[in-house]
Amino acid sequence: VLTYGQYEARSNQIAHAYVELGLKQFDRIALIFPNTLEYSTCKGAAERTGLRYVCVNAHLKADEIAYIINDSESAVVIIDESLVNLLREVRERCPRVRHWLVADSATEHSDFESLAALADPMPTTAIEHERLGTAMLYSSGTTGQPKGILRALNDAHPEDPLPVYAFTDLIFRLTPEMTYLSAAPLYHSAPHSALSGAIRHGATSVVMEKFDAERFLQLVEKYQITTTQVVPTMLSRIMRLPSAVLEQYDRSSLTTVVHGAAPCPPQLKRTVIDAWGPVLYEYYGATEGHGFCRSDSAEWLARPGTVGKAILGEIVILDDDGNECPTGAAGTVWFRGATNFTYNGDPERTAQSQSADGTMSTVDDVGYLDDEGYLFLTDRKSHMIISGGVNIYPQEVEDLLLSHPAVDDAAVIGVPDEDFGEQVKALVVPTADQIAGSNLADDLIAYCRARMATFKCPQTIDFVSSLPRTPTGKLQKGLLRKQYRS
Repeated sequence: VLTYGQYEARSNQIAHAYVELGLKQFDRIALIFPNTLEYSTCKGAAERTGLRYVCVNAHLKADEIAYIINDSESAVVIIDESLVNLLREVRERCPRVRHWLVADSATEHSDFESLAALADPMPTTAIEHERLGTAMLYSSGTTGQPKGILRALNDAHPEDPLPVYAFTDLIFRLTPEMTYLSAAPLYHSAPHSALSGAIRHGATSVVMEKFDAERFLQLVEKYQITTTQVVPTMLSRIMRLPSAVLEQYDRSSLTTVVHGAAPCPPQLKRTVIDAWGPVLYEYYGATEGHGFCRSDSAEWLARPGTVGKAILGEIVILDDDGNECPTGAAGTVWFRGATNFTYNGDPERTAQSQSADGTMSTVDDVGYLDDEGYLFLTDRKSHMIISGGVNIYPQEVEDLLLSHPAVDDAAVIGVPDEDFGEQVKALVVPTADQIAGSNLADDLIAYCRARMATFKCPQTIDFVSSLPRTPTGKLQKGLLRKQYRS
């Protein structure tokens, strides 16, 4: 438990520590944490010292973390004590980092600085000249490498948050009176934004260290939770609990259950609405924050499959030639007049995401509008896989598989999964001297798991004699996805 008085005092102490480390407005730091109280105070301190703080997925491998630290040009890295061995692997690959800190006061990590030792003696009052800081979140790009997303950070006071926070309130229906339950890892965009919004309201927030379906229900009853944000996988696991368990806990306090990040199976959504009432709200958006849609239960029941109407930006559907599509015709989804963003160090990708006149932006999703302006999505950007609400880009996995000497060609696709929505499947053409079978499949999966985050790795591998490619060598993933989804 952390009271707001304690949160204020600790955030101020860490803010003084940031200043002591020589950090200045607009500098960047990397935070690598599971869900902990200190994670929130490290963020809070950055937001009052004008810093951009990079929320790094704590489940990534050393190479993946090092890439983000280097790409973001983080001057300071702070990591939870439970991850200190990982930090030792990362440190040698990030020569530009000035300070490495462990978020504890233990002496056994003498090869690192201690955040507690530095911050504990600091004043609990605000630093001089507080300035607004904000998160710098990473979203995987079409090439498989993560992209750092930069929003304009003005020279402002922390009490004047970025405009995107106004829409966070709308998306997650945040109010000062709510009791908010955060069920997902706080290094992801939506959970981070929702909890940050709840903190700005001064609302009571309950944070799960790790999601568990029955524990979720226990917390709803114990704390009379009114508001929560989940991904479809969580809803699926909750609704698959035995009836006796589902009926054991009181859910009547819930007024707002927001879901997003991945498509929700229609049957599951109807089941939840039938059982819980019209408390489900769906949002569609991206880490880029370039635009958002939202639909309530009644809107979705009247138009099954919609992700709602725009609440940030105006939706424009364009064909491949840049012409506006008629109602009901699918094309690339653009948002006009929403928040601007750039991809860190990638002007080419930034230019591709913006219209020539700078009034619109896209993340390359495909969909159509009905005659009332409700958006329906029909495809994903670059065949992205969404497993348990987490984005996985196939090319990164394919490149790793192709580095194995036993692999001649490889394709990675998402296939339906009852629990996670999708799971990662690899189709591999083995080299002529290899015997395809379970032993080789196990070897390839182990090879991937040793080199990248487990959630990105194939769960199953099928061996094929060839893969469908165009004369120019482009992999025809549409054919593969159609084959496996049938």
